[in-house]
Amino acid sequence: MGVDLERNHLARYPFLQESQTFARDSTDSIETFLESEIGKIVLPHAVARAKAALFSDPRDQDKDESEPPFKVSIFSYVIARILVSCTKDRMMADRLARYEAARAAAALQREDPAIRAHVAQSLGIDLDARTIPVTTYVELVARLRDDHWRLVNREVREGMVAVGTSEMAELLRERIRVVVGQNLPLDVPASLCDTLKPYTDELAAALREKTLEEFGEVDETSFPPCIAALITAVTAGTNLTHMGRFALTAFLHNIGLSTEQIAEVFQRAPDFDLSMTMYQVEHISGRSGTEYTPPSCATMRTYGICVHKNALCELVSHPLSYYRRKKQQQENQKKK
Repeated sequence: MGVDLERNHLARYPFLQESQTFARDSTDSIETFLESEIGKIVLPHAVARAKAALFSDPRDQDKDESEPPFKVSIFSYVIARILVSCTKDRMMADRLARYEAARAAAALQREDPAIRAHVAQSLGIDLDARTIPVTTYVELVARLRDDHWRLVNREVREGMVAVGTSEMAELLRERIRVVVGQNLPLDVPASLCDTLKPYTDELAAALREKTLEEFGEVDETSFPPCIAALITAVTAGTNLTHMGRFALTAFLHNIGLSTEQIAEVFQRAPDFDLSMTMYQVEHISGRSGTEYTPPSCATMRTYGICVHKNALCELVSHPLSYYRRKKQQQENQKKK
């Protein structure tokens, strides 16, 4: 039996086909919409929505009872995707996708079961199923890092992967993230990005603020031993392994270094080629695809690049966690 979505559902789940159809049918073009009275109302909401992806807990956002009108909700989603696309920053786009997915997942937990099932089925997921075809499963868990998602750790029979109820809900959230992030950054006309430049500049500044909030100014003395060793090797003119190069690039990108700054680190490598290095750095940092984080400590050990372990290493499971904790220790020492 079909489910008729009401306006509040379209607003709550703006990534659905029904919501997108409504948006397309409501205006001739985005440019025309932005010049309209409702467009002028929506734009600040869209900026706030994109900023919320950086600073807010999506679960708290969804509890806000003072929801804007449904048309504002739908179009703020549409415009937010355009705004982050105009920043041309994959990190911003990825954060928006994760935020929207978490926000929708929180709403779905409290949703009417029929609506929840409809949303899931529209995204190709049957919440009542207890198995998923291997090919579908592999696609869904591609970005999930916990070891229990690895296919080798799953029960697989006759091409089907066993999945628990809570796991199915998590896979739905991941599917929403993929749908929201699909094609991001969008290919937005330069003229439209020029129109939105004051707002995209505001978002870029917010992203820099968030990066500083998470990691502070780059402090090489807080680098984990594995990263410090990779930097020492490359600056001494040693070629890094593929995994070593990947780990170093992803780490430096995630703590806020620009593509150019990262490329400079590799300049002393014997096989240094500027165009190739820039291409690799941009790929890993997400300019032309998925944004990557550094490998976990366990993966670093597997590839033999976890070296010179110290006491702090025993307390963390990821190079970025080491960096955060070490920086905090350094700052606490300065305050004494």
